[in-house]
Amino acid sequence: MESPAMISIQRYTPEHKRLWDEFVAKSKNATFLHFRDYMDYHADRFTDHSLMAFDAKGNVLALLPANIDGDTLHSHQGLTYGGWLTPIKHFNAATVLELFDATIQTLKKNGIRMLVYKAIPYIYHRYPADEDLYALFRHGAQQTECDISITCVNGSPLNKYSKGTKLNIAKARQNGIEIAESQDFESFWKILETHLKVRHNATPVHSLQEMRLLHERFPNNIRLFSAFRNGNLVAGCVYYVTDTVAHVQYAGNTPEGMALGAMTLIHDQVMHDTFADKRYYDFGTCNEQHGQYLNDGLVIQKTGLGGRGIAYNIYKLDII
Repeated sequence: MESPAMISIQRYTPEHKRLWDEFVAKSKNATFLHFRDYMDYHADRFTDHSLMAFDAKGNVLALLPANIDGDTLHSHQGLTYGGWLTPIKHFNAATVLELFDATIQTLKKNGIRMLVYKAIPYIYHRYPADEDLYALFRHGAQQTECDISITCVNGSPLNKYSKGTKLNIAKARQNGIEIAESQDFESFWKILETHLKVRHNATPVHSLQEMRLLHERFPNNIRLFSAFRNGNLVAGCVYYVTDTVAHVQYAGNTPEGMALGAMTLIHDQVMHDTFADKRYYDFGTCNEQHGQYLNDGLVIQKTGLGGRGIAYNIYKLDII
């Protein structure tokens, strides 16, 4: 086993892109969000300070997607999740403790006084990978945020719809709602922006141009499904698709689509048909104010489709 002195931590540079991406493709807890072509789309908004761990022979051991803000290292503010990405083999809890020891030593040397760590929820793991949570505990990290996302286990006999959900699906079908995959992000974005503004006084995290760019780069991972009535767009969902999860990144509908249950029909059809091979169907979080506010209406809507809570946790570790 490597000793802490044998694990060296280096800052990522563009020259490492091939090494980085090759490791992401094999990691047990990475997703497409961690490829550089995804991370770097908003490089103008964040000062990248991603870290790479190497062994004594120069082999990549682990990756940490990160950005720096003052004397604080964040993993990564531009991503929903992104702790240390680790390999499937030869990297156990003891090794992760050593990795954190080496990380803390490196951060100290570079004048960084705090690490804000976004853990990767277990539903995204291709193989169990919670060793980092143990290392955070051992080093005295504090949990500073918890967001609840509502998630279904595909194919589970416990995944049962509420009466209201069943009625919405029936209503959508009776009114001729049709679901199809679409490339028309522009039309959906108009509906989405209005939907978010009216219902949540919010705007999409991504611009239309950014979403188009990311879809071009990751067409198999970013997919739009839309609901139509008489050929008119009335609802849509943008999915972020990983090896294990179909995650609803954006959802929006028109007043007509809402009245006819179009969104519910999208969820039903896409969950059980298109993404039936994914273990989890994730509706997304129901929180505001860094987890302190819970949107009860969203919880009722999403649990009505059979989902239950998954935690998206953020930790703070003082570097002393």
